[in-house]
Amino acid sequence: MVIIGSGPAGYTATIYVARANLKPVVFEGYQVGSVPGGQLMTTTEVENFPGFPDGITGLDLMDRMGRQAERWGAELHYEDVEAIDVNSSPFLIQSSERKGQILVVVGGGDTTIQEALYLIKYACHVHLLVRRDQLRAFKAMQDKVYDNPNVTVHFNTEAVDIVSNTKGQMSGILVRKMGTEEESVLEAKGLFYDIGHSTNTQLLKGQVKLDQSGYLLVKEGTAKTSVEGLFAAGDVQDHEWRQAVTAAGS
Repeated sequence: MVIIGSGPAGYTATIYVARANLKPVVFEGYQVGSVPGGQLMTTTEVENFPGFPDGITGLDLMDRMGRQAERWGAELHYEDVEAIDVNSSPFLIQSSERKGQILVVVGGGDTTIQEALYLIKYACHVHLLVRRDQLRAFKAMQDKVYDNPNVTVHFNTEAVDIVSNTKGQMSGILVRKMGTEEESVLEAKGLFYDIGHSTNTQLLKGQVKLDQSGYLLVKEGTAKTSVEGLFAAGDVQDHEWRQAVTAAGS
């Protein structure tokens, strides 16, 4: 069984599928503006998830869920799914590998620094683009970045555009130096920045029934979509609560 996504819903589904000996294959996905682990990776502190009376960071919570999924034998792939064909049987899934690649992260706050440090587990190098002349993160977080040889911080720098190769694949980022307006290209295979929350269902548009806001429609009381064998859980089908605990139980 293939599971796309690695938020609380994706990891919980993975754990249950693995315990049922169905050998789950998980595409954790970097998503747009995030990292493996879903939307909680951009949340500094989670204080409403049961079992953690003192709270827990989103990064730590998702790391624990991921390790629990691996403990039960899940096969995890740190990459995005770029296309899905639900009209074939079995479904066809196309992905792009970003593990071991050069990545770019935009921002200088605590959450962004957390993302950059987390990505080092999967990337060979991370470029951190900061529009200001200093980081806004706590000193301890800054020290971790400066002490890591695989992270390069570019101050007074902004991302201008994505550069693609002849195949239409991302090959770099066009950046501009603030003040001098000097432009250059950084080689990179992925760009991460905080763009807010939206449903991540574009891959299924036109193939599966969605509501007017882009959420997957499921049959009441189930996780079944309009396509047999395709199930939805978490924020992609929940336009009301959108909480970690409800995602895990969906």
